Amino acid sequence: MSASPENWTDTTLPTIGFKGSDLPHLVTDDPPRVLIAGAGLAGLFLGILLEKAGVPYEIFERSAEIRPLGAIMCLTPNILPAFEQLGLLEELMSFSKPARVATLYTDTLKTIGTAAPASADITGYDRILFARPELHELLFKQIPSDKIHMSKKILSFQQNHEGVMLRFNDNTSVHGDILVGADGAHSAVRQHLYKILDKEGLLPKADTKEMNKGYISLVGTTDALDPVKYPGVLREDSESYYVIGDKNTPYTWVTFTVPGNRICWNVVIQLGIEEIADDQFKSSDWVPQQNQKLMDMIRHFKIPSGTLGDLFDATPLDRVCKVYFEDMLFETWNHGRTVIIGDAAHKLLPSSGAGAVNAMQDAVLLANHLYDIKPTSFDNIKTALSDYKEERFDAIKEQYPLSHMSARLIFGHTLSERIFRQVIFNWMPKSIQMKQIESSTVYRPQANFLPQVPKRGTLETTSQKPSRRIQKEKEGDKKVATPAAAPAAAAAAAATTV
Repeated sequence: MSASPENWTDTTLPTIGFKGSDLPHLVTDDPPRVLIAGAGLAGLFLGILLEKAGVPYEIFERSAEIRPLGAIMCLTPNILPAFEQLGLLEELMSFSKPARVATLYTDTLKTIGTAAPASADITGYDRILFARPELHELLFKQIPSDKIHMSKKILSFQQNHEGVMLRFNDNTSVHGDILVGADGAHSAVRQHLYKILDKEGLLPKADTKEMNKGYISLVGTTDALDPVKYPGVLREDSESYYVIGDKNTPYTWVTFTVPGNRICWNVVIQLGIEEIADDQFKSSDWVPQQNQKLMDMIRHFKIPSGTLGDLFDATPLDRVCKVYFEDMLFETWNHGRTVIIGDAAHKLLPSSGAGAVNAMQDAVLLANHLYDIKPTSFDNIKTALSDYKEERFDAIKEQYPLSHMSARLIFGHTLSERIFRQVIFNWMPKSIQMKQIESSTVYRPQANFLPQVPKRGTLETTSQKPSRRIQKEKEGDKKVATPAAAPAAAAAAAATTV
């Protein structure tokens, strides 16, 4: 089958032709070949799931090496069953600590209140805390080396009813059936897709807006600390502290103990409160020296075990990074053979691992829909991607305001946010808080094509849609078995008569 370049929907202006004979047939019983842009949490988790599903895939990462930003990460019962399905839960727990209680302080270390997740007896799993790079390493090593390609910056892609072609900055290209943009908040796949949709008048106005930027964060993880000075590092659960600055400062600083006698720390700056914070945000010179300058300004901030400066001195500067807290819920997730997931589709404010958890939940549900594609055809691909968006969007839409509320509760410094914090931690009954926490953990999708994890805990979880493909195959088996049963029954009856 041949295809001329002018029949392809391009996402850039200049294009070059290619031979359509290299493309897959219009309809085939083979599973679709999936091209994944981005080797972050969403892309790697999707690759691992497709490996289990027997769906061919390749991952393309723009960086020469993966250096995940952020030091602290939290995963909740909403995604841990999927890790258990994949046989990764035990190793994940080996570098994690359960998050059972967190104490909030003022900058003078006066207690504001405590926060605790629902008990594992109820939810079946603890919330866990760990250093983010260790999760990336765990996921990365699950991907066969021949299926992940580094230093592959996307320049453009084309798609039509026959396939999708991805072009890179090294003058190479690759063909496939489906393109998944898992390349983060500033996704090249989303930008290219939206450019052509906008030209065609198909892009909603909401998707043309800039992402909201309300906070920036400086994060790091210390080397191993002396348990004599930091006895909390020896606790089985994570010793977790949130220190919230007074009304004249835009800072909140957070510490969590993680395995290896280490402490992950995070300094969050709310923009629009103090001029120095806005200056730091506007600075494009986000190099280690610039980070050191900010660290020197705030090293006197108090923590229960001393000062932030003590932790800074125990943290190699090359392991310190500055990150944006941005948020945006895009409306357009798919078009033709292309779909976006994770931060590329919805950037949530960090709260209890909301961004990471939702990115990996995306991967689970998308893998389910990709597995269901049979036979592989353009119509079936479009249906699968649309069905994925339809099934997933409402759950994300519910998470979006919750992430805002959580960020205001912990990181907010305006008068209304301070009043809100006092109401939650001092006036709201604990029973109501716990009920809300429990309700947030009932949604926990699993891979339909793998054995389901047994129910853990007493909490009733949300049921999910079964696999269409597996249901059809079961129905087909029944139809095959029914005609075969009749001759066997007749023979048995004849034998009895004889």
